[in-house]
Amino acid sequence: MTLWTARAAAEATGGQAQGDWAASGVSIDTRTLQPGDLFVALRAARDGHDFVAQALDKGAAAALVTHVPDGVAPDAPLLIVDDVQRGLERLGHAGRARTGARVVAVTGSVGKTSTKEMMAQMLADQGRTHASVASYNNHWGVPLTLARMPRDTEFAVIEIGMNHPGEIEPLARMARPHVAMITTVAAVHLEAFADVAAIATEKAAILDGLEPDGTAILNTDIEQADILRDKARSVGATIVEFGTRAKDYHLLDVTVTGDKTIARATVHGEPLLFKIATAGQHFAMNGLGALAATTALGADAAFAVLSLGRWSPYRGRGVREVIHMDAVEPDHDLILLDDAYNANPTSVAAALEVLAGTDKGRGRRIAILGDMKELGPQGAAMHAALADLPAMAQIDMVHCIGPLMGNLHTALPTAKRGQHAQDSTALLAILRRVVHGGDVVLVKGSLSMKLGEIVDAIRKMGHGEPEFATQDNE
Repeated sequence: MTLWTARAAAEATGGQAQGDWAASGVSIDTRTLQPGDLFVALRAARDGHDFVAQALDKGAAAALVTHVPDGVAPDAPLLIVDDVQRGLERLGHAGRARTGARVVAVTGSVGKTSTKEMMAQMLADQGRTHASVASYNNHWGVPLTLARMPRDTEFAVIEIGMNHPGEIEPLARMARPHVAMITTVAAVHLEAFADVAAIATEKAAILDGLEPDGTAILNTDIEQADILRDKARSVGATIVEFGTRAKDYHLLDVTVTGDKTIARATVHGEPLLFKIATAGQHFAMNGLGALAATTALGADAAFAVLSLGRWSPYRGRGVREVIHMDAVEPDHDLILLDDAYNANPTSVAAALEVLAGTDKGRGRRIAILGDMKELGPQGAAMHAALADLPAMAQIDMVHCIGPLMGNLHTALPTAKRGQHAQDSTALLAILRRVVHGGDVVLVKGSLSMKLGEIVDAIRKMGHGEPEFATQDNE
């Protein structure tokens, strides 16, 4: 399927096309580039122009560049623009403009990627659906997602993130959602914001991009709910609220049993029961908001509930795996809670609740926690405060990785105080001494702490490939 012709891409970007090429996809990374992709030579840690020759050798249809790079033939298939980032943004604007898709955008301090994936699964069962890949939610991720959107898309799910003021509004205006959802507001990225209220104001900027008569899906359980409501009213949006205090989508109670989460709610006063194929009360809240958003987008609510019941998180985002430590002794199985992709005080608290509620059998409940980044001057205190969370009472041992987590290590009771390592490599060296068969092990930290290496090492401790325990579609 042709996504962009040379002529259409040139018209969209205002650039000059060399050759009569047609692209079936858009890529920014030669490692994942597929034959037929338009390679976008962004300047990031490395200059993408240095990889154009490699991209063309791998079968790229063309490359979006500012000039003919060294080692590339003068007549190579190219799209030459003044600025590659701006060219990608214009391609994204054009990709959004040419489709009749119903679009939902999601942001939030915690849970936006999982919620995006929930919505993508629910909508994909009801129509041709396009969604952000992984956490492609920033100044290049959003236009890339839009540039990749096929013309015949019926539903689109766009994730929008931020780490500094003023980032969300232009991305929201590019996405032009019919429905915008804010999962929650929490103490994240405090290095760039004065307080949580300022974060709420930035998150609310997603509503500036709403199409006329758009709908705002708002979490009413947060202290800053009025900031979100005021913004929604100012842009003329229809407000749909979800939460334990909401009248529209009202969460009554949540039961976590094994690897399932079962929630009771009311929707505009009518009873609703829904399941999610993974453990975690926070998943129930996100699922309820996702149901509100997909319904507002025009999806069938009953089918959406069935689809949600089959959803489980990806690796690194709370997935539960069973690692067979002994080929014949199931009592030696280790349960791994892989939540290593990111961390902040709110998400760590939620993950610790899941760990505390997981049956440990004959083993121990163990948390391996890495530094939570971008918390500003309050970072040390926020790490230490994790020791006072109610869930900590049910956890047997906490191993800490990173200088900031040293504050938690000091604050923990001696009986719970495990190893304190400066980095993941240091803990890897002693991992087999601190994690044993029968244990339930949570691994969580900011991405830069590389706790994924710990997760991979635990998987390799097992016999053969791990069996995922989150795929029960009952």
